Amino acid sequence: MGRHRGTPEDEPARPAPRGRGDRRSSRRRRRRGRAVTALAAALAVVVGLGVTGWYVLQGRGSCGGEDVALDVAASPEIAPALREIAAGFNADNPGVDGRCVAVEVRGAESANMTYGITGSGPAMGDTGSDVWIPDSSLWSNLVKEDGGDAVFTDTGTSVASSPLVLARPAEDGEDGEEEAPSWDSLVPTSAPTAGDTGTDVRLVDPVRSSAGLATLALVAGAVGQEEQEENGPRLVAALQALQRGVAPDEESAFGVLTEEGESGRLLVISEQAAWRYNSEHERSPARVGYPAGGTYALDYPYIDRSTDPVVSRAADLFRERLTRDAAQEVITAHGFRTPGGTADPEVLDPAEGFQRQMPEDLPVPSTQNVQRLTQAWNRLKLDSRLLTVVDVSGSMLEEVPGTGMNRMQVTTTAAVEGLNLFPEDAEHGLWRFSVGINNDLDYEELLPVRELTAEVDGGTQKDALETTLAGLQPVPDGDTGLYDTYLAAYRQMSRTYKPDRVNSILMLTDGNNDDPDSISLEELLTTLEEESSTVRPIPVFTIAFGPDIDPEPLERIAEVTGGAAYTTEDPTEIGDIFLQAFSQRLEPTPGEDAAGDGG
Repeated sequence: MGRHRGTPEDEPARPAPRGRGDRRSSRRRRRRGRAVTALAAALAVVVGLGVTGWYVLQGRGSCGGEDVALDVAASPEIAPALREIAAGFNADNPGVDGRCVAVEVRGAESANMTYGITGSGPAMGDTGSDVWIPDSSLWSNLVKEDGGDAVFTDTGTSVASSPLVLARPAEDGEDGEEEAPSWDSLVPTSAPTAGDTGTDVRLVDPVRSSAGLATLALVAGAVGQEEQEENGPRLVAALQALQRGVAPDEESAFGVLTEEGESGRLLVISEQAAWRYNSEHERSPARVGYPAGGTYALDYPYIDRSTDPVVSRAADLFRERLTRDAAQEVITAHGFRTPGGTADPEVLDPAEGFQRQMPEDLPVPSTQNVQRLTQAWNRLKLDSRLLTVVDVSGSMLEEVPGTGMNRMQVTTTAAVEGLNLFPEDAEHGLWRFSVGINNDLDYEELLPVRELTAEVDGGTQKDALETTLAGLQPVPDGDTGLYDTYLAAYRQMSRTYKPDRVNSILMLTDGNNDDPDSISLEELLTTLEEESSTVRPIPVFTIAFGPDIDPEPLERIAEVTGGAAYTTEDPTEIGDIFLQAFSQRLEPTPGEDAAGDGG
């Protein structure tokens, strides 16, 4: 406040006058003393008010006027911790240009924000914000790649971390001693068989979840999926295994930890998600395991999206606050680790399998790899609509050397094995063909194309397919009306085409057309080319058995329709051939962009 002149303490000492003047002087001194006392009291009040007022102002960072609003969109699971930190920040922040900063934190799904910014997928609600804190750099890297003119500054700051773990129901791992599997052994990379048992891996849809998306990348990387032509079938097997256990959202995925069933169930989620689940299920918490060989960690990057320099400075103030020890204590109290991997053992309880030490951190998958895997996932996720056509000509009675089976038996084995690769909501139908077996027609419908779960004669379509296939018998003197059947099957699938499914034809044959009244190969190819459409593709896949197969016609038909042709005499190769056929889906369709359809 500064010191005031004219106070008694400031005046020099003077000699006192004598006589009558002494009494007047004494009265003046008494009056002056009372005045000084009153003035001192008033100053004390003023100074006290001033000091009190100063501290009140300091509580708002010596700022006033209109607040600088800072809209923070954060992944929903970390939003509660950030709101707690923001409340303290708003109470005592130093302000920007004399204006207080008012931080408001809202939960926003990372995938939704990404698709809203890039326009690469479906998004709902407000996807604008001044600051964005997704749960993983997987999303922010996609925005860097596909965000176009979007304002986007990666500050290089991570506000938390949470490694991916394998959670299982408590009763499946009570001793906690069993080591969790590695990524390359987590899911099968070969065709399943009817009697297959093993780990039941569940994950949240990668189109909407960082944990799911990272799982795809980690599994693909572990099995060496770099070149599609060489390794596509193994990738298809892994993705199909994961798709059988995919959940649309985290809440649905949590069901695997509570539902009764066979042991061996594993859910891939973040460590913090496992903590949240256990916090809500204290009587039956999930057991947590860490994949052998390391895992990927969600890293919660701090992204500045503001175009206003004042708001950006406010964003930087809040970013700095989040890095302080007090803020990090709030974050770890909500089940996260610090960016450096430090956990609170009183929060992440070792008795539930949580480990104090951060597991080995695997590098962030490349954006290009994530895009490629998202494309593959979306193509394989499309519901299948398949017409299987089985050759019942007389040559199918011939034995396949070394197998103890004839061609018919090998063929039906292939078809039954192939059914195991499809999800329950896939649609399948069945034809048989030879020559003149259906009045004048070379082909006959045995089962129309229906969902595998559709009710048929007291069972399901899948049951009916397996029973019908097992009962197929060759026509002893029957010829092979291959080309007429190809065309009839193609036209049938074209007439009943469903754009929301992958429509295709599977031909199982011993390979050579020997119907003298059939259309020629050139007529077939010309007609297929004229009737095919790039926007309504119907790829034809052929698996042929026998030593006398001429593969060239089959390959030409596959080329015209966008399918593939395979030959084999070994029934053990059947599953791999089906996977190779599925891997055709991984190839981009004409006009498809590199980013995929985004779900």
